Amino acid sequence: MSTPDMGSVTMRLVESADDFENALAVRLRVFVQEQSVPIEEEVDDQDNEAVHAIAELKGIIVATGRLILQQFPIVYIGRMAVDIDHRRHGIGGKLLIFLEDHARDIGGDKVILHAQEYVKSFYVSHGYEEQGEVFMEANIPHVLMSKDL
Repeated sequence: MSTPDMGSVTMRLVESADDFENALAVRLRVFVQEQSVPIEEEVDDQDNEAVHAIAELKGIIVATGRLILQQFPIVYIGRMAVDIDHRRHGIGGKLLIFLEDHARDIGGDKVILHAQEYVKSFYVSHGYEEQGEVFMEANIPHVLMSKDL
């Protein structure tokens, strides 16, 4: 697959039920199908309260992430997922920056997240720092990471 033109990738907040369903489909492909996360762990009550963002390429949603505001002004980024064919092209990084910018725009001052251990270097490259020991979540090693906005 060729590298996508990053100018053709659009980041935006979920605006409709269709947007959310397509974002959820990305999560189900990445977490449930690829990583064997039980669907009842992947889809949770926080989906109803979260601010969801999507990355769209040529009209197709290829990545998603969400912001949870329950500890505001500390904002939790979660459910970051990029479809397998679109990884390693900068889409995840662009989506992460979009989520951080939105958190900052609404008054957030710190972001925390649970990074899967194998991708923690991605978050370190975006200014995140590890906090504490590795822990298991959905049978996958994770590490708590944070970044001041």
